[in-house]
Amino acid sequence: MSLLELHGVEARYGPVKALHGVSLQVGDGELVAVLGANGAGKTTTLRAISGTVRRSGEVVFAGRKLSRRPEATARAGIAHVPEGRGTFSELSVWENLRLGGYARRGKVRQEAQRVFDFFPQLERRRDQQAGTLSGGEQQMLALGRALMARPKLLLLDEPSLGLAPLVVKVIFAALERMKTSEGMSVLVVEQNAILALAHATRAYVLEVGNVVVEGTSDELRANESVRRSYLGY
Repeated sequence: MSLLELHGVEARYGPVKALHGVSLQVGDGELVAVLGANGAGKTTTLRAISGTVRRSGEVVFAGRKLSRRPEATARAGIAHVPEGRGTFSELSVWENLRLGGYARRGKVRQEAQRVFDFFPQLERRRDQQAGTLSGGEQQMLALGRALMARPKLLLLDEPSLGLAPLVVKVIFAALERMKTSEGMSVLVVEQNAILALAHATRAYVLEVGNVVVEGTSDELRANESVRRSYLGY
């Protein structure tokens, strides 16, 4: 059974419709990619799931229809890491992690150690202000803060944007570990289609708010229009 299902989801920014009936699925322990050009509706798809944009249609999570309220989404076990990371720059690494683990109460230190196991760099920067971290470390911290809540599903928006290839490799290796060792599901928006398809089980391609191609990563790599438009060969 799919962990997440979208059925005919539409979303608006005021009078402007950004999604036109998007349907997709994410299975337990599966990493699924959403690909597309700028303005295709990728980020809006994640916002529609997390309840941070007006939506219609149906979002089903773990067999239950999901509320449109962001706090209900978080309580259900969905964590959203937006583009731009969104860490609290004046707070330390440790304080950012504590905020992410507010619902874990007595298990904050235990969960923080789990984050440090994924990203040892953060443990070395534990008392450092988040705003003074490198871009890669800030992305790790944004991911780590989301992980503090032990989500069942991670919504991840452009994790490789502006980062060095070595840092991107570390982040996607951590995502693979989360998926295989903890069974966490991941829905990732990623403009680097080659990178996304290398790690995803399946992918969806959006154009102007519509799903135009879907399939396994192998099927999308073999699709001539996807190859020409997104893979560069």
